[in-house]
Amino acid sequence: MKAIGFNGSPRPKGNTFHALSIVFEELRAAGIETEIVQVGGLTLHGCQACLKCREAKDRRCHGWDDDMPPLIEKLLGADIVLIGSPTYFSSMTSETKALIDRGGYVSGANGNPLRRKIGAAVVAVRRAGGNVVFAEINYFFLIKEMIVPGSTYWNIGVAMKPGDVLKDEEGVQTFRNLGRNIAWLAGKVGTA
Repeated sequence: MKAIGFNGSPRPKGNTFHALSIVFEELRAAGIETEIVQVGGLTLHGCQACLKCREAKDRRCHGWDDDMPPLIEKLLGADIVLIGSPTYFSSMTSETKALIDRGGYVSGANGNPLRRKIGAAVVAVRRAGGNVVFAEINYFFLIKEMIVPGSTYWNIGVAMKPGDVLKDEEGVQTFRNLGRNIAWLAGKVGTA
């Protein structure tokens, strides 16, 4: 079983990375393979609704020549998908949104290979707006018929400077519990 965590932060080792890493510690302890994929800072464009993915039905986006193709391949190939983003003006980063829009469109054009996979949002926030990002990412999982596990609180860590999320005791515990819940759920659903 493979879990992919998409880091939508332009800071490769920032708070979103640390939050994903905490969840992944629990998954690795349960024998689940993990990989964090850097999304923030890549050259990614939004969906142009060209419909070429619907014509080709080859699990690829044909609308742009950018860094998206390997991301969509990893998204559709994973058993467990975590999407992490910092909070920018009460929303996710533009790179995270591009991944969701284009990956979601390609998935829909190809029989929805995300159906019944596990998905979880992981959010870093300085002060406010994190619940909006959490909801936006989970809306994607739900419309793609994915299974969304919960934790003891929303999967949000409060932080400012890179690494500060590790000082948020409640956030760290929430991410650990999320990882444990994902691992338990993965054991129940297998790779359906």
